[in-house]
Amino acid sequence: MTSPYFNPAARSWRTQPLREAPVTFHRSLPGYAPTPLTPVPTLADELGVGEVLVKDESQRLGLSAFKILGASYAIARALSRRLGVEEALPLERLREELGAAATLTLVAATDGNHGRAVAHVARLLGLPATIYIPPGVAAEAQAAIVSEGAELVEMALPYDDVVAHCAAQAGEHTVLIQDTSWEGYQDVPQWIVDGYSTLVQEVDAQLSEWGLERLDMVVVPTGVGSLAQAVVHHYRSTQHAPSLLVTEPVVAPSLTTALHTGRVVPVGTGETSMMGLNCGTVSGIAWPVLREGVDAAVTVGEEQALAAVKQLGALGVDSGPCGAATLAALREVAADPQRRHLVGLSDDSVVVLLSTEGTAANPKGRQ
Repeated sequence: MTSPYFNPAARSWRTQPLREAPVTFHRSLPGYAPTPLTPVPTLADELGVGEVLVKDESQRLGLSAFKILGASYAIARALSRRLGVEEALPLERLREELGAAATLTLVAATDGNHGRAVAHVARLLGLPATIYIPPGVAAEAQAAIVSEGAELVEMALPYDDVVAHCAAQAGEHTVLIQDTSWEGYQDVPQWIVDGYSTLVQEVDAQLSEWGLERLDMVVVPTGVGSLAQAVVHHYRSTQHAPSLLVTEPVVAPSLTTALHTGRVVPVGTGETSMMGLNCGTVSGIAWPVLREGVDAAVTVGEEQALAAVKQLGALGVDSGPCGAATLAALREVAADPQRRHLVGLSDDSVVVLLSTEGTAANPKGRQ
């Protein structure tokens, strides 16, 4: 197991707020509503903190994971640019502007949720989509992608290699929508990150509604690091800087390894129910932000994640293994006095867990 990582200087690092507000675009989508922020006092008592609240992404815009926030905004930005517009046009207008004669195909590599989100938006736009997957993606997740009308291509390759293959398909009539960045491919991944900012803006508004004006810790699951980048960027631009704890599977410690070594180091990955976090390389645009702004990183194992799925379910929160990993990570930190001190966790701390998927998005996590 990769040892935990701590950066006591992270909360003093600052960023600038986003110039645009992707939430305005998301509000134009059919069925948009903020997802629940659910207080779980049983967990707060158990872990010795003031409040634990779970941001429940199990029903986000008709899908069972948060990924639609990034995919929809990035697709709108990418297609709007093709029309000569440097903003995210509403999907209905994009569909009209592209017209029935559009020859564009959206492509993406995925381990489940991102691919379905891309396929879903493609269907709303009346465009074809081709989604590439590595081995091990649950049959139910594959069926969900196909149900959106996309072509599904399974490859006998690790996830990072599937991404590379998918990237090679991009061309004049093929629009790559990938949340991993590399040299020469940064705009779309950044738009995906920007789209995720809606999630944390909702959290801030909901905390205020609960009468909680202080947030002490946010726990984020991380794969290639795009959601974590969005969370770090947001909370390092706010007046009060909470502690930011990231977590990933024991078998795919790409970010924790990079934080320890001070550079991105591709790592081998193994089998895990946390499929959405099973990534071997940190996104290039995410890395500088995560390196400076993450307070702590811990890895969690299968038993920990699945136990957290079961416990959250018993408490009324539908969370798949990727989302429930945040509870497992918080438990790892809260149980150790020295770690609590390093991240500023106390008996009155307000903690938000980002539960990024429901069990419908990841049937492997069902008990």
